[in-house]
Amino acid sequence: MRLYIGVDFHPYQQTVCWMDIETGELRSQVLREIDEVREFYKNQPASVVGIEASSRAVWFEELIFECGHELVVGNPFEIRKRALSRHKNDKRDAETIYTLLMRGEFPELWRRPRESSDILDIISLRSSLVRQRTQVSNRLQRIARECGFRRGSLSTLRFRAMIKAAELGDVQRMRRDHLFRLFDALRSQIDELDEWLEAKAKENGQVQLLMTQQGVGYLSALSMVHTIGDVHRFATTRKVTAYVGLDPLDKQSADRKRKGHISKAGSQHLRHLLGQSANIAARYDKRLQGFYKRLAKKKPKGVAKTATARKLAVKLSIMLRDQITAEEFDARGQRTVDDARKAPGPEMVVT
Repeated sequence: MRLYIGVDFHPYQQTVCWMDIETGELRSQVLREIDEVREFYKNQPASVVGIEASSRAVWFEELIFECGHELVVGNPFEIRKRALSRHKNDKRDAETIYTLLMRGEFPELWRRPRESSDILDIISLRSSLVRQRTQVSNRLQRIARECGFRRGSLSTLRFRAMIKAAELGDVQRMRRDHLFRLFDALRSQIDELDEWLEAKAKENGQVQLLMTQQGVGYLSALSMVHTIGDVHRFATTRKVTAYVGLDPLDKQSADRKRKGHISKAGSQHLRHLLGQSANIAARYDKRLQGFYKRLAKKKPKGVAKTATARKLAVKLSIMLRDQITAEEFDARGQRTVDDARKAPGPEMVVT
């Protein structure tokens, strides 16, 4: 007999619902302390533990694994829709999860492997550090303008030396020195993360496959591979773009139909990186370039860039699905065009 435990999980407490094997009674309990949580799961036979998708709790996942249980994560919106009562509290939520597990109706979500989550966390951390470095750089550029200098790059020794040699007051000089130290520290941290991410990219064959597309660097390839996961779980490429959040929303009323903004339902970092990669890929990829130019003639440039990023995401997903390089993908499409041109036209019937 398979046993189940429904859990309404919160970072500092959780409410559990399970069936007592000895009495056959449905029981519930609130667990607050970590030692209390650990003791409870150690005393339970091997069970399937169901929770709603919320914040990551690595310690809880490791505890469930150590105790010999299986953890499944469900879609909170689907779980709420299937609740029997309109009342909502922790005990009822735990009972709802337990009931869905027992009936085999639990809306389980695909869970990203631990390694993929770690890499995406590092990419997110790098993005945060880059934003901070940009803010510090802008403040140093402001000091340069106040000194009468033209805008330059802080990566060049000459421009940095000009700012450091400028005659400033005590407060301005202290601000400049602190900003330079902060800028150098952030750049050093970003370089360290880049080195780690590049090593991970070289170890992954799928990442190397995506990098055969011009404009796609190791950051975009890593984000694509580890965000999408197993691309074969998507029935169509439209589902891939919807998962990323690049699918346009339908707005229909009676006979009026039009496309709205993209859903933005997926990873923000992946959408941003795909947009950056699409800008570069459109310079070298003739098809993406032609697609962007045709669309930019009748749509705003922002819409054209987003559509190009969506087209790039489709191309990358097909490359992952079929395990082909960008050159093989382009050659496949060219063969289709050549065959269409060589095909004879419809025969004319003379009456």
